[in-house]
Amino acid sequence: MELRPRVEVTPSQQQDIARLIAGETSTNDSILDQHGRDESAFPPVKPSLVVTPYSTEDVSKVLAYCNTHHIPVVAFGAGSSLEGHVLPIHGGVSLDMTHMNKILEVRSEDLLVKVQPGVHRVALNENLNKIGLFFSVDPGADATLGGMAATGAAGTTTVRYGSMRENVLALEAVLADGTIIHVGRETRKLSAGYDLTRLIVGSEGTLAVITELTLRVHGIPEKMAAATVIFPNLAAGVEAATTIVRSGVAIARCEFLDAICIKNVNARDGLSLSESPTLLFEFHGSKQGVEEDALIVGEIVKEFGGSEFSWSTEEGARRKLWQARHNAYWASLVAHPGQRIVTTDTAVPLSRLAEAVAVAEEIFGASRFPYSILGHVADGNFHCFVMLDPNDPKQHDEIRELTHQLTNRILAMGGTCTGEHGIGLGKIDDLVNETGRAGVSVMRSIKSTLDPNNILNPGKIFHK
Repeated sequence: MELRPRVEVTPSQQQDIARLIAGETSTNDSILDQHGRDESAFPPVKPSLVVTPYSTEDVSKVLAYCNTHHIPVVAFGAGSSLEGHVLPIHGGVSLDMTHMNKILEVRSEDLLVKVQPGVHRVALNENLNKIGLFFSVDPGADATLGGMAATGAAGTTTVRYGSMRENVLALEAVLADGTIIHVGRETRKLSAGYDLTRLIVGSEGTLAVITELTLRVHGIPEKMAAATVIFPNLAAGVEAATTIVRSGVAIARCEFLDAICIKNVNARDGLSLSESPTLLFEFHGSKQGVEEDALIVGEIVKEFGGSEFSWSTEEGARRKLWQARHNAYWASLVAHPGQRIVTTDTAVPLSRLAEAVAVAEEIFGASRFPYSILGHVADGNFHCFVMLDPNDPKQHDEIRELTHQLTNRILAMGGTCTGEHGIGLGKIDDLVNETGRAGVSVMRSIKSTLDPNNILNPGKIFHK
């Protein structure tokens, strides 16, 4: 973590900011506590002040003031990030974007929607579903769209519909000095200049604060089906998944859960799945197309020892199955009361996926920590949940060392240290190993140009 003095917002500065904006400010201890933690295993860090803007103009005024006074600013959404992204490690202002939560425009004829950053993913889809549309990016947590864009989120549907990088068409953002910019267009093609939209998407709040998003949406498929199949071991399931992807079957989701994950979700969600390594599938398309895809997958999994293959188009069962998958994180916590989770997030080329999962089993299996493995194996991305006692600081350091061991092995396979969670605090050194010092130096130069006083989420992605 970067050694830099903590910045306290003085009472007079608090009053200045309160007078500048229509939004709210707070130094209430419970509010500060809420904004000093996320879902990562990093210890909480309170901000000095929480500011809740109501408009882009509010954001602009806050950033201009904080830039002048060198006050750090960390944008905050749902607090569901997993690498310490929203922790205000140097104090300053936590900028809570949740009151900017309007769906500004839905254009079904153009398959796009405009939203403010505080809109939650589930709320957006509840509105879109009424007119036969849906927003596809599904990381599991009910995150805000601004947070999802900032971290470059992906999830269960990436194999079919892409991540946030593919689904953000345009955005409005505020730079560190308060300048408001509009980047991207509402078109499906764009070749005008540098791609500033995708520079900001995934920048983890270090380059700008997103205040509006134009998102790609999709028509709800005529038919959806869910399927499950169990395997004798992890390797067989992973190999089956990669073979299915290479076969050209248009799967919408393909998730892998090990036996421990299945045991935990059964207990939490009242399911009765066989406690074995399991693949979950979802198919989207016409009634005939969905049936054909399911039958092809059923034949492929047999070649890898898959059994108990079953599929259904019954909507209630499909929703219950995927809700259980999304609850795997919470199910692990329920199974280990009082503990926290360190989550890994790596991705490899499909041809190396079985090998990568075996390496994860080797590293964590030799450790003293309970763990489980799951992931979006159809796009080469998988996670390990490693349980940690938050009252023993040494455990966090020990687990992080294990995750770095895994990441180094993944990088040697041509993989990446993060497919969707981002760098945050936890993978700063891994980014150097992956990108090289020259590549990180270019990133630093961009950061220095857009945020010369280093007020936007300092200490994330790289130390300075």
